[in-house]
Amino acid sequence: MKTASAGSSRNRKGGDPPARGAERGRRKPEFTSRRGLLIAAFMAPAAIFVAVFTYYPMIAGSQMAFRNWNLTDLSDTSWVGLKNFRDVFADPAWGTVLTNTAVWVFGSIVPQLVIGFALALWLRRKFRFRGLYQALVFFPWAISGFLIGILFRWLFNSEFGVVNDVLQKAGLIDEPVAWLADPKTAMFAVVVANVWYGVTFFTIMILAALQSVPEELYEAAALDGAGKVRTLFQITIPYIRVTLALTVLLRVIWIFNFPDLIFGMTGGGPNNETHIVTTWMIKITQQGDYGRASALGLIVVATLLVFAVFFLLATREKREVKP
Repeated sequence: MKTASAGSSRNRKGGDPPARGAERGRRKPEFTSRRGLLIAAFMAPAAIFVAVFTYYPMIAGSQMAFRNWNLTDLSDTSWVGLKNFRDVFADPAWGTVLTNTAVWVFGSIVPQLVIGFALALWLRRKFRFRGLYQALVFFPWAISGFLIGILFRWLFNSEFGVVNDVLQKAGLIDEPVAWLADPKTAMFAVVVANVWYGVTFFTIMILAALQSVPEELYEAAALDGAGKVRTLFQITIPYIRVTLALTVLLRVIWIFNFPDLIFGMTGGGPNNETHIVTTWMIKITQQGDYGRASALGLIVVATLLVFAVFFLLATREKREVKP
């Protein structure tokens, strides 16, 4: 009995302290005013930086949209209400700019998605020098959009551009085409450049999603006699549909707010035929009409907010399936 009692006593003495220590280790530190002040002190520099260089310019720029704010005459910056917005919608170039924006966004998204998906399916397979091919496909994403625009401006040059040279040697055209000077072909040229530039983004995102598809699903489909097309539409696409939706929505927002490439290629010309909303806003800013440019900027923000709502709704499904 003494031995059992002693053993029980030793078990209590040896076991209780670690249990209490583990409980103390799991206990969260108490939040005190001193700790709160310390956290606030560490966050203050970042908060001040964001407030001064992000939120203040946004608020100041937003109020310009409702004032007569023109650099040619700063003596009168009176409140004009919605006049700047009416001027934007009444501008003769507004219809062309709006059409160009739709062509720019949707004409770029569809080829980028299709080509990017095909490249991702190809790169998912194991073959020799696959890493080298992946590096070559991903390389354009590391280059500035403005530099890509300058590159394609030379490629589409009517006198010594590579595009005309290749097409003439292939017998597809008889004489050089002024791609960037002709209103009928200028928008097509910038869309082609944007497709080449944006395919990489879709390839990266889709390839990462394809790596998560279990091989067992493909093996089961092969045993059931499913072909490649049936496997693609019944296994691959449904499994990565959330990633596809997020990628498309994110890319729509990106392209809508992407004037770099157009400025590098055409600067919005000829005769506003390649201007989209964001490049037109920059042009108005360069003319000194900050009131109208700010109004156009708010229109852009409102449009992007709509896409952001769709983005959040699409991501909600992904968050809900997490354990």
